[in-house]
Amino acid sequence: MNPHRPHSPLRELALVVVCLLDVRFHVQSDHHPTALAFPVLAALSLPLRHRRPLATFLLALPSTLVSDAVFATLAALYTLASHTRHRLLLVVCTLAFAVCDLTLWSWPHPEFTELSASSAPITVTYSLAQAAAPVFLGQLVRAHRELSLRLAEITQAREQERLLLAEQVLAKERAQLAREMHDVVSHQVSLIAVRAGALQVGTRDPAAREAAATIRQISVQTLDELRHMVGVLRASGSRPTELTPQPSLADIQRLVDTSGIEAKLETDLPDGLAPALQRAVYRTVQEALTNVRKHAPGAMAVIRLRHEAGRVHATVTNTAPSRPALPLPGAHHGLVGLRQRAELLGGTVSSGPTDEGGYELRLELPLAPDDVG
Repeated sequence: MNPHRPHSPLRELALVVVCLLDVRFHVQSDHHPTALAFPVLAALSLPLRHRRPLATFLLALPSTLVSDAVFATLAALYTLASHTRHRLLLVVCTLAFAVCDLTLWSWPHPEFTELSASSAPITVTYSLAQAAAPVFLGQLVRAHRELSLRLAEITQAREQERLLLAEQVLAKERAQLAREMHDVVSHQVSLIAVRAGALQVGTRDPAAREAAATIRQISVQTLDELRHMVGVLRASGSRPTELTPQPSLADIQRLVDTSGIEAKLETDLPDGLAPALQRAVYRTVQEALTNVRKHAPGAMAVIRLRHEAGRVHATVTNTAPSRPALPLPGAHHGLVGLRQRAELLGGTVSSGPTDEGGYELRLELPLAPDDVG
């Protein structure tokens, strides 16, 4: 059930008709015109109850005071209870309905219903129960709606966490494979190239010298390819099924567009920055957007990338979350990794809350002389 679906005009019309029938059965033709005007007004105001629930209830309340046509007021009270968490307001509205229900308005002077000592508790209890029933039902519907939304958020968060864990496992396996290739295979291929080079220099046999040169050439090419593969494995890109090169500044806009949050990118970084610097900026933005999605649901983020005074500045600022964050497990290694990467490049990473209740992550890196353009 989607709580945000538009309300059916036919259903709203049917509710108004039912309330008008309630007026027809409970308001006699010889009653004062006020006894008819207020119930009709209450019935006709019901289509506004989803946009203005409190105002609709206040418009419908006089109907209870001047007549026994209370269906419209109860419908408005139910809608108010299903739209608000303000329990004190609901208690006041419940008591207001009960008081109006116990009051007979004999125009122009109101009189309270004469109650005997034996019937008073029963009558008062009935009026309070009549008012409390739609309030409890409305609160139950609201709780069900919020529970459905929370379950949907938990399901989405678990799926995202599953993908993150799968990527972490894949990255770990790639890193282990990269170490094995670097420590064992690359070492052995290097020995082959060295031995082939020594044979090429030391032998006088032309055929042996040519064969040694071929072996050495193939070994060097293989070693270059292995080193490239090790670099790709260590990159551990965002797509687990593809061995893609490391990301660059050109990929940040796509990262922002697919982040799943409302984000805005502002950048004036020049082209041709060092690949390591581009990767540092990309990974910082990626980690910040991931943290916003996990820890600040409903927040908006602004990414500002600029260069001034020979330094690159990357700032990711998010607003305060609009709904509670779900408790998600994490190793808390993201910021540590960003700081280590920045320190290797001679830069810094800092973070902290903002005055508006959001959060800000800042990266500062020095530009190499060749990068300034």
